[in-house]
Amino acid sequence: MKIKRVIFGVLIVSLIPAMILRSKAVDTREIEQVRNKQVLNSQDLQIIDDFLAQSVQELIKTRDFTSIARTRTTILINQSSQGQYAQQFSESAYKYISLGLAQAKELPEERQFKVILNLLILVDGLKDPRLADLAIAHLKDKNKAIRYWAVRCVTNPGLISKLNPADGANLRLARRIAEQLGELVDSGEPEVLALIAEFAAEVKIPEGQDLLLQIADTRIKRYADWTVKYELLDSAILKLLYNKVISTSSNTPEVARRFGQLYSYAMQRYIKGQDFLSNNNKHYLASVLVETEDKCIGKLLGRPQSTIRRAVEQKDYSLLLQEHNRLLGDEIRAGELASKLNFDYGPDPSGKKMVAPPTLPDPPRSGSGLR
Repeated sequence: MKIKRVIFGVLIVSLIPAMILRSKAVDTREIEQVRNKQVLNSQDLQIIDDFLAQSVQELIKTRDFTSIARTRTTILINQSSQGQYAQQFSESAYKYISLGLAQAKELPEERQFKVILNLLILVDGLKDPRLADLAIAHLKDKNKAIRYWAVRCVTNPGLISKLNPADGANLRLARRIAEQLGELVDSGEPEVLALIAEFAAEVKIPEGQDLLLQIADTRIKRYADWTVKYELLDSAILKLLYNKVISTSSNTPEVARRFGQLYSYAMQRYIKGQDFLSNNNKHYLASVLVETEDKCIGKLLGRPQSTIRRAVEQKDYSLLLQEHNRLLGDEIRAGELASKLNFDYGPDPSGKKMVAPPTLPDPPRSGSGLR
């Protein structure tokens, strides 16, 4: 997803301090020998433990960015799926990363930030359910970068694949992650919401779909009060909702309703915001409208759709509104999409089901556009 690269693509570069300290490379000869064995003895298990102890401490103490990246890589390539090895590796990783995070709390603020961040990047790379608690503890950190990496750790596709199908301890962990992520949605930055949305769509628990709908509702509210940020995110959210709509096991009127309402608000914002929005916002919205028409609407209706693309390219807002009403409905009749998917837009104040999406309020009078 494009948004994953936003803001944080250059983050790691900032971790290079002015003072570079010489580091001692981790000796991997013994761990490599143990990794290739089929049956391990107590001495082999101790080698694994010693390797993790030395490697994590090296990661904590080193300030050279290149050495830090090399140490992380060394740890990651020495993972193994061999039963005894994997269990000891996981236990030792948890023990020494936990210790490192505790040690970081005693460091000056700038150094503390870098150590915690590097350890979270390692946790993300390890994709180990046992380590999820270490990231969960930092989901509400005051530092934006640490929050991002904590979320990334628990939404990692590699981790999700180990939680699915969710049962027993995996089910409990998946539900706990979903619950904790749900508390971030209302205040989450777009790059964080992107990660949470993908987790919500992929994790195989009912709470996952609830979380995705919560994200959609939050974006819909932000459109309604004209405070939404980075509309391009909604291209991804609409695609995830679409995937749920076409899934016979996941499709519900609530999912289709969110798809219709979010797409409607994106279209209405584009039409109403021409004299209010920045060029970036207009570009983001245009991409959302055209890509969703191409990747979702056409497939849902069973035939190619290009009217929205043409209206956007020609800046024909009357044609765009006409297509909005045809697809999504107006005060007279239900839209083709709503009829096809058998959904409405919920009750109006009198309790009557609405066949058309709510009208987006006009943009605020003050302000010269958004970014």
